Amino acid sequence: MASESKEEILRRSGFGNRIGFGARPALLVIDMQVGFTNPEKSPLAGMLSSQIGAIGELLPLMRRGRWPVIFTAVGYNPNGQADAGLWARKVPSLRVLKLGSDLIDIDPRLPVEPADVVITKQYASAFFATHLASTLTALGVDTLIVTGCTTSGCVRASVVDAMSHGFRPIVVVEGVGDRAIEPHEANLFDIDNKYGDVVSLEETIEYLKKIGVNDRAAL
Repeated sequence: MASESKEEILRRSGFGNRIGFGARPALLVIDMQVGFTNPEKSPLAGMLSSQIGAIGELLPLMRRGRWPVIFTAVGYNPNGQADAGLWARKVPSLRVLKLGSDLIDIDPRLPVEPADVVITKQYASAFFATHLASTLTALGVDTLIVTGCTTSGCVRASVVDAMSHGFRPIVVVEGVGDRAIEPHEANLFDIDNKYGDVVSLEETIEYLKKIGVNDRAAL
């Protein structure tokens, strides 16, 4: 008997059901900061131009519908960096991400508007030790459209925590990236089977065109 594929094994075990989009989305743009997007300035950076292009297509639709846009960036105290904890011991190059440095700035190809939320974090998940969950709850959000980097690190960690907090994690495949294709693809496979839905940019755009304008945007 031929061995089962990984897809067959997981389907047989009950994985891979769809969560689907909800009624009230927010766009989460994870760590698309200069320190991760500009290889000329940072050892941590990867080639993410296509992902920036995809996110750039979503931003005007979110803003036109007055739906929340939330950016995150990793940054550490430049005077000691004790706030980097063990993660910086595991990945010492994280220490270049010093608060006040332009490596913390969101890539200028993704302009931040005054109404957007920008969260500085110290660890992988956008939820860990931040106000993201309470902000989403206050805004009545039920769906978190996830973009950014890296797929195997901060994206995956944030997706797992989004589900844990009761938000629908929807990962836009064209909008997330990694430094190497193998961890990118492996983690998209895991996310889609266990923690959230991996969807196309086209599907996401169609959803945003259908849902209309946020009636709670005044908050």
